[in-house]
Amino acid sequence: MERVTLRIPKQQIEEVEQLVDSGEFPNRSEAIRSAVREMVNEQQDGASDQSSKRTWAKV
Repeated sequence: MERVTLRIPKQQIEEVEQLVDSGEFPNRSEAIRSAVREMVNEQQDGASDQSSKRTWAKV
């Protein structure tokens, strides 16, 4: 596994911490990995159906 450093607004980190505290995820890293997996899966699933594809922020 590779380490990635990113900056996330405090409010979003607090929301991730709530997911961890509620037991939905064992830690912040797993919660963020899950979000990335979901984004990648949606992008792959939407490749053939552009109408249901979510627009992700681009920088």
